[in-house]
Amino acid sequence: MKLGEGGIIMEPLQIHFLDMARSEAVESKIRERSDHLSRYSADIVKCEVWVASPHGHHRKGNHRSVRVRLTVPGEEIDIDLQPEQEDVYVAIREAFDAARRKLEDYERRRRGKVKAHPRGKEADRRRRRSIPARGERA
Repeated sequence: MKLGEGGIIMEPLQIHFLDMARSEAVESKIRERSDHLSRYSADIVKCEVWVASPHGHHRKGNHRSVRVRLTVPGEEIDIDLQPEQEDVYVAIREAFDAARRKLEDYERRRRGKVKAHPRGKEADRRRRRSIPARGERA
């Protein structure tokens, strides 16, 4: 374990290969993408990645599914991409891009930068468009 920013104890990245052989090149790409996520949040406590070769897709090619689970204080961010890509590197990129977007949303909520929609009579008044009477139209 290593100590991250803010004194949060971080567990190492865990990579799991299901129904396929372990690949150093794929592991390297996953490590690169997971390191990139730390730019968006220093609060990542744990990152787990599963790369699987689902059964029953032999007619459609050798598709790979990628699942990423990020643990941050108070929440787990879970991305589970079903096989759409034959190229495992494209599947990894798409999964980590989705994880980045969800991590950015988490950081916005944590910082209180989520847009609040106005409520009440004042908001209704602003939303309504006044329609002029028949004789008042220009």
